[in-house]
Amino acid sequence: MFGPLSSTIQGVVNFTWPMVLISTIIIVSIRIAYLWKNHAKFVLYQDLLMLCFIIYVLCLFQVVTFQDTVSWSSNNFIPFKEIFRYDFGSRLFIKNVIGNMLMFLPFGFFVSYYLKSDKVLLPIVLTLIASCSIETVQMVIGRVFDIDDIFLNLLGGILGFLCYYLLSKIAEKLPDILKSEAFLNIIAIVLLISLVALL
Repeated sequence: MFGPLSSTIQGVVNFTWPMVLISTIIIVSIRIAYLWKNHAKFVLYQDLLMLCFIIYVLCLFQVVTFQDTVSWSSNNFIPFKEIFRYDFGSRLFIKNVIGNMLMFLPFGFFVSYYLKSDKVLLPIVLTLIASCSIETVQMVIGRVFDIDDIFLNLLGGILGFLCYYLLSKIAEKLPDILKSEAFLNIIAIVLLISLVALL
């Protein structure tokens, strides 16, 4: 079922890797210089999470702005018109409906983590601002505005908040050793290696 989604993710990786590599080198070098100059404390998992969020935003920007002009579709201001156009479970449904939700799941998670938000309202507002900005810019640059994309992005942002909320509640019940900086750094390294291996 998720074959189309996997190929879409692979396509995004192939499309964005030069920008990701260059941006990572620049961001990491500036961060190292900052830590060295200010004798600041380095916390690996926090820095990796922030780096992931920056790379995610850059990839999101590149994917939604640097595609060819869309000539086969037009702006959609009618809610659910495009969503109901796809057959449930079809390749287009997975790519356009599930994909638009999953695309904003990291946004909802990162925003909630950064703000330490235990209420969904603020992540919803920030997701709405980001999604509306994307759709408006797409319309201006020759792509299309789709109200359904905003709705799906919003659902993704809410799912991201729920992931953060559930993980934070689970974390509260964990032993102190599992919440220690050293343990979280090890988890971050393992996840990073796993991600690189998958790519």
